[in-house]
Amino acid sequence: MSELTRIPAPAGVAPAAQYSHVVLGRGRFVALSGQVPLDEDGKLVGEGDAAAQARQVFENLRRCLTAAGATFDDVVKLTYFVTDMAHMPALRAARAEHIPDDRLPAASAVQVAALVRPEFLMEVEAFAVVGE
Repeated sequence: MSELTRIPAPAGVAPAAQYSHVVLGRGRFVALSGQVPLDEDGKLVGEGDAAAQARQVFENLRRCLTAAGATFDDVVKLTYFVTDMAHMPALRAARAEHIPDDRLPAASAVQVAALVRPEFLMEVEAFAVVGE
């Protein structure tokens, strides 16, 4: 695990509500591709259910982080791609199961017209820094 410094509100910038504006880290950079709500067999989890899809997406992120020798404590940036901003509360709830409010990474949320498969409501990518 790397030593990360989080700056939720740099001078002159409005405070962040659900993320940190800046996260600094020293170590090995890890980039995770966008994760979608597929289980290990490639089957959709939670058709039409944002909460179930969000839980699966975060479970997939956890497994990818583990494969890289990282944890959610090492995550410095999350990017949320959603087909409807109404899915953000489900993503925040799933994130809260893995990342406490005092360790929020930098984040961006983007509403998109579609994802690679029409049944996907969301996709989340992550960047982490693992200690040297």
